[in-house]
Amino acid sequence: MPESESREMYLKSIYELANGGELVPVSLLANRMGISPVSAAEMVKRLEEHTLITHTPYKGVALTDSGLQRALIVIRRQRLWGRFVADHLKIRWSQVYDISCRLEHATGAEVTEALAEFLGNPTICPHGHPIPDAEGNVADQPAMPLNKVDFEMEVEVTRINQPELTLCEHLEEKGIFPGTKLIVIDEAPYNGPFTLLLDGQEITLGREISSRVLVNPTS
Repeated sequence: MPESESREMYLKSIYELANGGELVPVSLLANRMGISPVSAAEMVKRLEEHTLITHTPYKGVALTDSGLQRALIVIRRQRLWGRFVADHLKIRWSQVYDISCRLEHATGAEVTEALAEFLGNPTICPHGHPIPDAEGNVADQPAMPLNKVDFEMEVEVTRINQPELTLCEHLEEKGIFPGTKLIVIDEAPYNGPFTLLLDGQEITLGREISSRVLVNPTS
């Protein structure tokens, strides 16, 4: 993999894992990238040398202003491609993120803006995330994880965090997408799964997965 593409993947992953500004542990970054912590630490060092991130030992990494700018360029490409493959190629929702991630590295600025114009300058990707504009501005989108919702409160799914294939396949099978309305009605003991009401049917969803489903109350 070219060095520039690898950097883009790291910067984008740090952005997605940071949840609005938290430090990202190197071990968590390594797990997300599917590599060893040693390999991740080596890339972290190179990114820090290029002033794209800051690294606080034993705590984690954060994007600098220039690193954030680079990350948002990649994220804009990926989310625009996500809209294209979902809306025009009719690719299954669960596969959209992985496919658009492969396309993001082969797209220059001219093609990115032509794609945005072709799509009508969409503001939300198929997984519910705001699409950064051409200047790198991102709309604020408050939401809370499903596993923090009070019982009997109806909520609507806003977005899916880190929507990789396995997670999205599971949610797709359950019928959970951005826009889906849910009610949490029970929780199994010892951190067990939640029971949800969806279109009058009861389904279960694990705690880890529920933490990746972000929602807002419908009322």
